[in-house]
Amino acid sequence: MCFMTILSTSSDYDLSLANNELIQFVKKLPGIPEEKYLRFENKWFLASNAGCSCNFRHLSGDSIELGFGEPEEWFQEDRDTIEATHQIAASIRMLIQQGANVDCLDAWAHGQNDAATLTDDIEVNLAEVSDAAFRFFEEYRFSFTIKA
Repeated sequence: MCFMTILSTSSDYDLSLANNELIQFVKKLPGIPEEKYLRFENKWFLASNAGCSCNFRHLSGDSIELGFGEPEEWFQEDRDTIEATHQIAASIRMLIQQGANVDCLDAWAHGQNDAATLTDDIEVNLAEVSDAAFRFFEEYRFSFTIKA
């Protein structure tokens, strides 16, 4: 069982150019049923240094009232997890600034045959959410914008 975070975009930009020891943008999707929820033609699997998406910042679906937020001293998060998530957020921000459409989904993969029902669709305004505060929400689809 792992988080599998998938992204789609209208951009043809090769996101794998940002690959490093913390993040991998992989064209081959992991084969989870939630892939059907992606809206755009260019699809990517967001892999962390664990090979899945577990080493990114996540909120479980029943905790999203916490929203976006920077790491807190009382809840220790691994530095690599924080940095990897910053890098993903920066890549999404770059695509949006170039005029592309981007969405993503954070799924809990556990060998299921049917896609989990999306809890909700959230429009994420990156003008209001910093890279440091960004994190994924389990079973939510994000659509990204930058609106002043």
